Amino acid sequence: MALHKLLVDDFYDASFSLLAIHCRLEDYRLAYLLNKHLGLKLERKPKDLDYNYFAASFSIYEWENTKFDILWNLVSNICITEEAALQSSGSLFENPLTVTRTVNLLPELKTVDYLLKVSNEHRNFNEKFVLNKIQTIPQVITTYTVNIDQIKSKDHLIFD
Repeated sequence: MALHKLLVDDFYDASFSLLAIHCRLEDYRLAYLLNKHLGLKLERKPKDLDYNYFAASFSIYEWENTKFDILWNLVSNICITEEAALQSSGSLFENPLTVTRTVNLLPELKTVDYLLKVSNEHRNFNEKFVLNKIQTIPQVITTYTVNIDQIKSKDHLIFD
């Protein structure tokens, strides 16, 4: 009897594009500039993305273009948190110490500030045009397309 093995990865077909944006602006300012330059209507979702049991939260903006059946998501890739540091109780003075910790949504892309996920079933999305328009924003350092096949934590890109 022959043994047939099916791999789930073989059936995975990415129906979205992922753009990396390097920019030191606040998330709301970048969303405003993307709306202005690309003609989008990104709005912040009521709840942020929470991963690792609420250890980190990432801001997310969304707009669904029903005319072209395209869903746009702008999400922060970096979350900086402050935690109380553990210290020995043998000290004379109470000095509460805090430790700053950085958590990435996609650990493979540690230097990326924001991710722009464009979901489109029909693949009628002009990626090169969008990249060129984002590059014209003076506050954006650089932007490029991310190869989705090289990302191990693809499940972090499911926002529903």
